[in-house]
Parts: sequence; C-alpha cells; structure tokens
Amino acid sequence: MDRIKKITQYWTLLLFWPLFGMMFGYLERYRNVQNYIVSYCRMDDFIPFNEWFIFPYMFWFVYLIGMLAYLFFCDKENFRRMMKYIIIANSFTLIIFILFPTVQNLRPAVFPRDNLLTRFIGQFYLFDTNTNVAPSLHVIDSMAVMSAALNCKRFSSLKWRAAFIIVGLLICVSTVFLKQHSVIDIFVALPICFLADRLVYGEPAVSKRRVEV
Repeated sequence: MDRIKKITQYWTLLLFWPLFGMMFGYLERYRNVQNYIVSYCRMDDFIPFNEWFIFPYMFWFVYLIGMLAYLFFCDKENFRRMMKYIIIANSFTLIIFILFPTVQNLRPAVFPRDNLLTRFIGQFYLFDTNTNVAPSLHVIDSMAVMSAALNCKRFSSLKWRAAFIIVGLLICVSTVFLKQHSVIDIFVALPICFLADRLVYGEPAVSKRRVEV
C-alpha cells in the first residue's frame, strides 16, 4: 500500500506540467497587456544572430524530457527533487510574468542568410511569441537538469558532469544568438535557479560528493 502511495505521488508531480502549460499559454496568447517592459541591454547589440544555435536550442526538449524520464524510471528520489526544483522556479517565473510582463524586440526583420535553418526559425518565431521573456525558461529548466545531474550518483563521473554542464551552457547561450532572449533574461533567471537549488539540494553538489573520474 505504501509503495502504491509513493508511485502515485511521483505521477502526481507530473500534473504540474499541464497546469503550467495552461497558465503560460494564457499569458502568451490571451492576456491583454497595454505596456510591456522591454528586455534589452547594450550587450545584445554585440551578439550576432546565428542560425546554427537552433540545434542546442531545440535540444533543450531532449535535455529536459530525457532527464525527467530517466529519473522517473531509474531514480525516483532525484526525480522528486528535480520536479520540486522545477515547480519552485517555474511557478516563481509565472508570478514574474504576471507582475512584470516583458517583451524583446531583438529578432531580425530580415535574416542575414537564407537557408533551411533560417526558414525554420522564421516559422518558429510565428509560433513562439516574443513576450514573457525575463526570466528565460530555457535557462531555468536547463539549470534544473544540471542540478539534477550534479546530484545524481549515476552521473557523478567527471565526464558526465562536464557533458551536462557544456550542453546546458550551450542551450543558455543559444537563446541570445537566436534572438529569442536578451542577455538580461539569462541574468534574471540565475538568482531564481540559485534559490531553487538551495531550497531543494542544500549545499552545492560538488561540496557534498567527491567527483569520480
């Protein structure tokens, strides 16, 4: 009976995603905002658009869903902790979106090159609005994956940790090279990630567990 109760609790955590999706969708598509806060800093002007970053940007879906799936089936305690991190950080992000609606105007009016990648990105721009950008959910959820990996025994080797960190950083950087986000959106996300990490995991993983080579 206790086992069934535990399994139910893990499945229940997944209910956060449709609830979050509905709320985020409402804020993106249906809320009428008269005055958005423009997310922009001078550093954005020095970052060129580069369509090749669509690969790490889209890999975010594999990175996030893959880690959640692995932990759900193979390490349920770490799955619970990762979901707790996501619930804290993403819920806080929704509150920010409600109180401080943001917009970015960095997308190129005309792409510097015409190829399959830029055409795909053009269609993606139509699907994904340029509102509710600070903090970046790509950054927050990537940091959630990195924190889960650094606190998971299965990924305690130096190679695994380096792989998760490099991929996570590439995903974060891709958001500004695709002009999906301002640099500000990354920096706004970091304190939220730090707070969620400390609430869920306590001490940084590297200080709690010896890195295995």
